Amino acid sequence: MGETTRILIVDDQELFAVGLKVVIESSPYQLQVVAVAQTGRKAVELVEREHPDIVLMDVRMPEMDGVEATKLIHEKHPDVKILILTTFDDDEYVRDSLEYGAIGYLMKDRPADELVEAIRAVGRGILQIDHAVSEKLLHSAPEPGSRSAEVEARLEYLTQREAQVLGCMVRARRIVEIADELGIAEQTVRNHISNIYGKLDIHDRLELVKYIQSIKRYLGAQKNA
Repeated sequence: MGETTRILIVDDQELFAVGLKVVIESSPYQLQVVAVAQTGRKAVELVEREHPDIVLMDVRMPEMDGVEATKLIHEKHPDVKILILTTFDDDEYVRDSLEYGAIGYLMKDRPADELVEAIRAVGRGILQIDHAVSEKLLHSAPEPGSRSAEVEARLEYLTQREAQVLGCMVRARRIVEIADELGIAEQTVRNHISNIYGKLDIHDRLELVKYIQSIKRYLGAQKNA
């Protein structure tokens, strides 16, 4: 048996926090909620005391919001994985949270089974971005300057299938949706995504959105060729 993943829930809505605890601890996996905090300040204190593996962090809370708490926790405990779980998808919240060290940003209306799987993925260090949030980032991301020219040049090394997968990613499609659209296995999609990141020297979808304009130009040219 593997080790139990220790989880801290941070949310000022007690009913939601209690329900989330039940969902997590009712799963067939070794997930344990070690504490619940209702403010960002209390979350910082509990991380020091309970040493959780994962923090599920709301954004808007009294005393200290989740973004500031994320920053403080990540600075002192970079190994603690923080997943933002909220009802707010404001661009500023998303970008600041991820910049300050959160490894994911999900909306609270996600189905329970998907949420549990997302928590497990975060535990493995896999970035989790809600579909709606990802789509907003993709359509609002600025170009980062000279680095975009390098990425644009690297796009030429993609295979036809990798370009198709990238096109789906630009439309903020999830892996299961990409697999269905292209008629391939989900693991094959993951392999293509890994190859894409390697060829573009990009590490995750969050970094991908920085070069969205270059990628769109490339995909448009491929479509018209």
